Amino acid sequence: MAKDNGQTRAKKDEPSDSPEPRNGLELGSGFEIVAREDFSDVTYLLEILHPAMAKAAKPGQFVIVIAHEHGERIPLTIADFDRDRGTVTLVIQAVGKTTREMQQNCRVGTKLFGLVGPMGVPSHIGGAAKVICVGGGLGVAPILPQARAWKESGAYVIGVVGFRSKELMFWDDKFNRYCDEFIVCSDDGSIGIKGLITLGIEQAIQRHPDIDEVVAIGPPIMMKACAETTRPHGIKTVVSLNPIMVDGTGMCGGCRVSVEGKMKFGCVDGADFEVHKVDFDELLLRLSRFVPKEKEALEQWQKDCRIQQQAGELIDQQSSQS
Repeated sequence: MAKDNGQTRAKKDEPSDSPEPRNGLELGSGFEIVAREDFSDVTYLLEILHPAMAKAAKPGQFVIVIAHEHGERIPLTIADFDRDRGTVTLVIQAVGKTTREMQQNCRVGTKLFGLVGPMGVPSHIGGAAKVICVGGGLGVAPILPQARAWKESGAYVIGVVGFRSKELMFWDDKFNRYCDEFIVCSDDGSIGIKGLITLGIEQAIQRHPDIDEVVAIGPPIMMKACAETTRPHGIKTVVSLNPIMVDGTGMCGGCRVSVEGKMKFGCVDGADFEVHKVDFDELLLRLSRFVPKEKEALEQWQKDCRIQQQAGELIDQQSSQS
């Protein structure tokens, strides 16, 4: 059994008796954040109270989040759910305007304005004796419920995860709990195998030539690399795609992807698809379509934050002089 152990460096918010509302995250209505952990400067976890969603959620599904009344709709894969606690867990990377805004404002006791789901088709679990569950970067979070479900189905589960460095690693204890083997890859070699996550997949295949299925979640480039790694071995490989999405119900058409030359919608036909049938070149092109707008929105938000900070400092200065 191959297991590499790292140290999770997480800071967890404790509930406050009287939390203050922050930039539109109202306390009176919405969906309460009951726990938060920060895994790194850009990656954070939110556990949200929503008993009905926790009861209905299954591996592979996602939610649409609206942080505040004037916030945009963003799709986030469900990283975990606890039916007993009545909570769903999201792991978020602060890369754009909304996710950075949420990183700044979402604290224990505040509430999200909207949380819709679970959406998408649940992952097919079962029928395989030996499975590799692959998670890269932020994809490490949503691959955990997949590994757990496969383990509960009776499969032999090999977990393969990849991070840039040991400092960014999280949930290794949970993966060790549900995986029969656990392989870690890091870009800088600070933990596990030094190199891309595909090296971990190759290692698992060499040890186990009887792999029935590979499930991979992560950046599109990583999932495309997984496809090329498993293709020569003829192993069924399923990925969770993350195309541009607006409504999450198949109405806008923004999340369309080409699968075996046919148009599919990531929200209602997925998010899981067999990777060897996906046109990744088209997917990557569509994902880059709104990059300029995303950059513009982030820069405007950062500018607004600086103006607010300067105004606050000026008010404090005037108060101290009076």
